[in-house]
Order: sequence, then structure tokens, then C-alpha cells
Amino acid sequence: MKLKSFLTLTTILFSVLSLQAQEFIPLYPEGKMPNSKGMKLQEEIREERIYQVGTPGIHAFFPSPQANTGVAVLIIPGGGYVRIAYQNARKEVAKWLNSLGIAAFALDYRLPTSPDLMQKELAPLQDAEQAMRVIRANAKKWNIDPEKVGVMGTSAGGHAASFIGTTTDDLVKIGNETDNFSFTPNFMLLVSPVITMGEFAHGGSKKYLLGENPSNELIDKYSTEKHITAKTPPTFLILASDDQSVNPKNSLMFYTGLLENKVSASLHVFPQGGHSIPIKNGPGSSSSWTNVCELWLNEIGMLPSTKK
Repeated sequence: MKLKSFLTLTTILFSVLSLQAQEFIPLYPEGKMPNSKGMKLQEEIREERIYQVGTPGIHAFFPSPQANTGVAVLIIPGGGYVRIAYQNARKEVAKWLNSLGIAAFALDYRLPTSPDLMQKELAPLQDAEQAMRVIRANAKKWNIDPEKVGVMGTSAGGHAASFIGTTTDDLVKIGNETDNFSFTPNFMLLVSPVITMGEFAHGGSKKYLLGENPSNELIDKYSTEKHITAKTPPTFLILASDDQSVNPKNSLMFYTGLLENKVSASLHVFPQGGHSIPIKNGPGSSSSWTNVCELWLNEIGMLPSTKK
């Protein structure tokens, strides 16, 4: 066999094996989904966006055994709490994390618009908490260190990520072994995140999560910058000052709260990049953010040292 043909065949086989190594793991056993009326919903996808989730769960993407560092990240895609922009999470983000030896889990979470919900604002946050627990419950099976499980959220997904990193409210009890595991991430990666539900809120996220005229109590409860404590996990924040979708003050407010509580934090504001700065080929200096993030993960002790 010619070398070129052999390499082509090897690439195909590797791709097939990689695809088979990926799994979809439902978050809840049959009949155990909280905050549900018991309706059977079908997944609804339009223009590469999920508008209705039939089965909340995580798509697992594992690095090779040789590259595995024992670190895992739950990816929470954005979409303004009215849709889920899943493609980038399952492709570019998962691929990048795998290249660092990190297991990646992309979350399909119930949207507040679902007709099955009894209390709409709880659903995406319940699913985020449960996803963290499922990852830790399977840590031994997946060769993951349960003390090195982080969360990465973009846009409205950043709100859900920062919520589970700052809340003490346990929103999920389903009566099985996952109840015994913590939902609090060990670190957070927040990309162009929605943070506040107050003055600088992203209008769509606030509307779909909390409704048209939420009470001040609800606004305060779901403004995650108000719930930062010294126990909030180390956080890496990236955004662009030309973001026209989510006011950059969201990230600045969160960073200020981290500083005031002496939480290890790294904030990077790029002049270009718009909303949801991409993993690669971002404009100008924003293209460097993944390299900086890798160094930060090393700095906080999540990734092995790269020093000679």
C-alpha cells in the first residue's frame, strides 16, 4: 500500500473511532426529571439552533488516553435562553479542549420557553447543576479528577455557568447517587457572558428567563454578580469592547465582585471580537485568547506544568 493511501485510511479510521468514542448521556433517569409536567417533547432544530430540547443531556468528547489530563469542562452554549447555539460547542470548543487533554461535555439544557415546565426560570439552571453532578458521578469511569471539573459558558450560557459557580441553592434532588456529588465547578471560563439581570442586562436573556416584568427579588436572585463570595471558583473572563449584544459592563461587574472577594480571576477585554469571540480566527489580538487561557489553566494548577 502506498504511503499516501495508508495515511488517508488511517485518518478515516481515526475519525470513525473518535466518533464512536463520543456519547450522549441523558441527565435524568426515566420519570425523574424535576420541574416537569411529564410531557413528551420532540427536539426542535432550525438553522443549526435548538429551539426545544426533548431530552436534556450532555454530549461527551474525550481526549485520547495518552493526552488525558484528568480535567473536564462542562460547555454551556448561548442563545439568549430562547435557543441553543450548539454547533460551535460540539465542534470548535470541544475540539480545542480535547487538544489540551481536557474531556468536554456540551450541554443540551431545557429552555424557559418549554411548555413542559412548571417554573420556567429554574430549568436551564437545574440542568446545569445536574450535568456537573453526572460528570463527577462518572469521574472514575471517564478517568476524570472530580476536583478538576470546570464550566465554560458563552453569552446566556455564561449566565448559567456563573449561576452554578455562585449559588448555594441546590435545585435538583432526584433520589439517586448523583445527589451526593457537588454541582459547584472548580473553575469557570466565561466568554462574552450575560451576568446581570439589572440595569445592564441583555434584554432577550432577561425576558425569556424571568418574564416581561420580573420582580426586584427575581432580578437580584438571578444577577450572579450579587452572589460572589470568597468560595466562588477561580474565573477566566474574555470579551470584546465592541460587543453589541451583551454590554461589556456585565463582565466588569462580575470581575469587580471577584476582586472584592479576593477570588483568583483573569479578565481580558479585546478591542475587536464582537459577541462570543470565536475559538480561532478571531480579529486582531482576540485570536490569542485560547493561548492565554491555557496558560491560566496551568497557572491555577488545572493543567500540568509546561515549564522545562
